[in-house]
Amino acid sequence: MVISNNRLAYLYVLLGAALWGIIGLFIDALAQAGFTVFQIVTLRVASAAVMLTVFLAIKDVELLKIELKDSFSFIGTGIFSIVFFNWCYFTAIEEVSLSVAVILLYTGPAFVTILSWLLFKEPMTRRKIWALLLTLIGCALVIKVIPFADKQISLIGFLIGLGSGFGYALYSIFGKHALKKYSSLTVITYTFVFASAVLLPLSGITIEVSQLSSTKVWFHILGLGFFPTALAYMLYTVGLSMIESSRASITATIEPVVATLLGIYFFDEVLTYFQLSGMVLVLAAVVLIQLKKTKRHAIGR
Repeated sequence: MVISNNRLAYLYVLLGAALWGIIGLFIDALAQAGFTVFQIVTLRVASAAVMLTVFLAIKDVELLKIELKDSFSFIGTGIFSIVFFNWCYFTAIEEVSLSVAVILLYTGPAFVTILSWLLFKEPMTRRKIWALLLTLIGCALVIKVIPFADKQISLIGFLIGLGSGFGYALYSIFGKHALKKYSSLTVITYTFVFASAVLLPLSGITIEVSQLSSTKVWFHILGLGFFPTALAYMLYTVGLSMIESSRASITATIEPVVATLLGIYFFDEVLTYFQLSGMVLVLAAVVLIQLKKTKRHAIGR
């Protein structure tokens, strides 16, 4: 076995996923300031859209030019993925529980692997399947849940939870397609522009002026829009442009590990042996997906 030559791509994906993992720090601060979950999601998407648009207008306005016929790709990343998976995710939390909703969200890599196999003809290797199994079990242990042990889980909640994983996966699928023609910056900018165009009117967001009067609140809003959103998606998308969608998605499951470690450091959460075991499995999956034999064999060949 040898390590994949695309080390830089995996590094980008890992850094992007690690930044996704710190989102809890900003969400917790904004929730304490009185913002609802959907207000926070809308602020996240809208602030990222504004920052990215301004940045591109200054850096290179040509990057803001897209053809109308290509809008479908950004409808896919922004609406079918960002908006849809957020709606499914938060609805699933209400229907089932946070822990079960999270593990259903992390079925995303499985959806990416299957869709990439069908749409992009990426090989369905045994290595990917093992990595997916390690990822699913590892994530379940990290978030301290035995999947489906609760017999009271509703079918609707389960299906909506799976919808969040499917929506989560669609970013990699539509993003991969858009990257064939546009730069990573263009892709993520229009992802959040299209998502904002839907979330702002549908979320019915109404924020009192008093909520925005604090410098600390603005710091967290801008931090949320930049670090775990604009910058994180930028890094992930750059990595996605260099490696297979399935490999990028599996590698990105480092996110819950980072989130758990931050919870221990900042919120005095206790790390259990189950969580530690889960982290090891997730890390093993990340390493496994980066290894390849000199001659790779797909299942069925």
